[in-house]
Amino acid sequence: MVFSTPWWASIKGFSLQILTGRWFMMFSSFMIMSVSGATYMFALYSREIKSALGYDQSTLNLLSFFKDLGCSIGIHAGLINEVTPPWFSLFIGGVLNFFGYFVIWLSVTRKISQPQVWNMCLYIFLGSNSHCSTTTGAIVTSVKNFPGIRGIVLGLLTGYQGLSAAIITQIYYAFYGNDSKSLILLMAWLPTATAFVFLPVIKNHRSIEQPNDTKAFYRFLYLSLVLAGFLMIVIIVQNCFTFSQSEYNFTTTVTLLLLILPLAVVIVEEHRIWKNRQENINREDSQKLLANYPNMASENSYQDKLSLSPHTEQTVQENVSCWENILSPPERGEDYTILQATFSIDMVILLLSSICSIGSNLTMENNLSQIGTSFGYRPHTIITLVSLSAVWKYLGKIGQGVVSEYIITKYKVPRPFMLTSLLLLSCVGHLLIALNVPYGLYVASVVIGFCFGANWPLLHSIISELFGLKHYSTLYNVGVLASPIGSYLFNVRVAGYLYDREAKRQMEAMGQKIIPGEELKCNGDECYKLTFIIMTAACLFGALLSLILVFRTTQFYRSNIYKKFKEAKTDGTETGLFYDRIESSAANES
Repeated sequence: MVFSTPWWASIKGFSLQILTGRWFMMFSSFMIMSVSGATYMFALYSREIKSALGYDQSTLNLLSFFKDLGCSIGIHAGLINEVTPPWFSLFIGGVLNFFGYFVIWLSVTRKISQPQVWNMCLYIFLGSNSHCSTTTGAIVTSVKNFPGIRGIVLGLLTGYQGLSAAIITQIYYAFYGNDSKSLILLMAWLPTATAFVFLPVIKNHRSIEQPNDTKAFYRFLYLSLVLAGFLMIVIIVQNCFTFSQSEYNFTTTVTLLLLILPLAVVIVEEHRIWKNRQENINREDSQKLLANYPNMASENSYQDKLSLSPHTEQTVQENVSCWENILSPPERGEDYTILQATFSIDMVILLLSSICSIGSNLTMENNLSQIGTSFGYRPHTIITLVSLSAVWKYLGKIGQGVVSEYIITKYKVPRPFMLTSLLLLSCVGHLLIALNVPYGLYVASVVIGFCFGANWPLLHSIISELFGLKHYSTLYNVGVLASPIGSYLFNVRVAGYLYDREAKRQMEAMGQKIIPGEELKCNGDECYKLTFIIMTAACLFGALLSLILVFRTTQFYRSNIYKKFKEAKTDGTETGLFYDRIESSAANES
């Protein structure tokens, strides 16, 4: 006799499987990342802060610095995520985000007395720093749940984060029209509400790769490309025409529908798993089914076996002090301690190469508007260049994940080779600016935008592969430090200094008096020529460093680096025994 499951139990079990499965967790991570772009939108609300609080440009730049500092300092978020479940990181991120941006909104709307400058710096630091906690909780958990295709996972998640500024802007137009102050309020409640809604489902699952995982993520990729294409068209049309409120409502509705469309992939994948499990259950007779799952002891036994299985990433290590084994790391791909990874030669080489790559590209991104002005481009053209760069940053993020994952699995090419390629490609973009080639800024904005976008998922993928996933939440944020270090070296010490020096030279040559505190304006090729020659040399140096890492890791990448995450050929499925017990009890009731 074979037990038949009542229809109500099937619907209940399937719904519960969706809400507690890996795929809905992945969809939830997409949603969290799609509203994590507040740090990219400073230019849209900075004028309100400046006018409402009476700040000068230097003070506004100080706020911008603390914003960038906040989104780059995430070591504490990684350490917290090491010892707490992922939902706690999301909770902290949501609270900090709401507090930081809500107090800024209260200040700008004068609902509270005007705070001192250092208070505003603290508020914007907390607001931007909140995303370190939310992205750590979402990204690290997703990588651990899909370790065998982590390159694609990282590319998609950072791609959604790259689109987040455009998504938030569309929602803002629909909710508040053109009220810039209300944009700050939206940035306070929307990311916080999203994090709290999906907070219960962001958790670690059994990290066993399924045969259909890659195909499912390609479907996610196609849907994200459709969303990006639609947003690009909408942005262009909105810049050319004046939209009414109803038209903004329509574009926002379409945006939200495209945003939740990946939920269809989640349902399809979970239905496939559900169907396979039903077929397995139906092949067993009732006595065998009841004997397999009589009580919780069977599950405990199963989990004990799983913990000792070669398919898990946990390794047994001797109980020694963390300071004693810093210089005795395990083999690449095994779980390094935080100190072993931080002080390893591979990490030093990787960070130095990333500082050269991310620092030089970020300098170009931050100065793109000023470069265009110095070269004589029209303001409308500069806006177009910024839009081009933003779109190609997104394409770089998702493209890196797909391409690097393909060459690793098919041709066994070390992933650091992709970093070498990006550094060499960045040299082309920097030289186009240094030589001020006609229309070269168009090409440079595309090239640098692509390289800058591809750098982040590539860096985080390499860290996870070389040093393991046990302390990935902290090591992930160690990699983020390449951004503030590179930005300070190239943007402040090189680009800022050389620009001001050339501007002063031009003013002295024209007989103009230099007034302290007054904005310096530089025009012509010489404003950024030496800067981008220096950054080209830095990228070449970084490429040579990354080649060293390529040679050091060649043997490692020739092996099957994801072997321990492959699914064993058994009759089991990725759904837990919890769901099987639901069906068994329902069958007994019938």
